[in-house]
Formats: sequence, structure tokens, C-alpha cells
Amino acid sequence: MLIGQLAKLTGTSERLLRYYERVGLLTSSRRANGYRDYDDTAERTVRQIRALLAAGLSTNLIKQVLPCALADGSLRPCPGVLATLRAQLAHLDQRAAELAQARRTLRQAIAIAGRGE
Repeated sequence: MLIGQLAKLTGTSERLLRYYERVGLLTSSRRANGYRDYDDTAERTVRQIRALLAAGLSTNLIKQVLPCALADGSLRPCPGVLATLRAQLAHLDQRAAELAQARRTLRQAIAIAGRGE
């Protein structure tokens, strides 16, 4: 399928699809006219990439995890992947705790400032 078709099917811009290809997350062959030609698995791959990005993984981490992705979106055991995902989860937990503290601080500042109005 052509890049425009893949973009439409996945709701992803052509520019982003080219980026995924440039960083090694997605592959295509070239037609005689030079156009990219994606195989039948490309739609699933793009959806997996998008899901992993939404989970907070960088493209570098996704490059490690993607070969372990199964058609149903789950992951099969691959060396190092579980440790990578656990580290990412720990990072997200830390960020969540920092955001929660920032919310508490902001709420307190608003409450104090609101008393003077």
C-alpha cells in the first residue's frame, strides 16, 4: 500500500510515517516509480508504535520492544524487554508522583491567594 493509504488507515501523517521509517521502526520497499510500498503488516505496526508512544516509550525504546510485539498487541518474552518496560514504568511512576506534588502545591497556593480576594 502507498504511504497515503497507510496514513489514512492509521490516522498518522505521512511525515510521521517517513520519520518512523527513518528511525527504523517501519519498513517499506520501493515501487518502480520510487514510491514507498508498505506490506500488509504495516498498519498493525504503526498502531503498535502509536500505542507504545502513548505509553511513554521513546522511539529508541520502541525499537527494542517492537520485535517482541504480537499481532494482538501483546508482547512475547524477549531478552531485556521486560527490564526496559519495568524501568519505563518506574520512570512514569516518578513523574506521576512529581505531578501530584505539583498539583498539591498549586492547590495550596490558590487556596491561600483566594483568601485575600
